[in-house]
Amino acid sequence: MAGMNPTQIFQFMGAWQKFTANHPKLPKFMKAVTAEGVKENTIIEISVTTPEGKTYCSNLKISQSDLELLEQIKNFSL
Repeated sequence: MAGMNPTQIFQFMGAWQKFTANHPKLPKFMKAVTAEGVKENTIIEISVTTPEGKTYCSNLKISQSDLELLEQIKNFSL
C-alpha cells in the first residue's frame, strides 16, 4: 500500500469492512487456508462466473516472493 495517503487508507479500510460484512465467508475461508499454511508451490485457483453463465478461470503457483507479499499483507492490520 505504499504511496497511499491517509485518506485513501481510511477509505480502503471502510471499503474492506463493508466487503467483509457483505461476504463473511471469505475472511473465514482465508483464515482456515492460512492456518493450514500456504507454502511455496501451492496452487491457488480463481473462478469467476458472470450472471450470463460465462466462466473465467485461472490459477497461479505461489513463489517465495509471493509468500513474502502475503506475509506483509497479513501483517497490515485492517
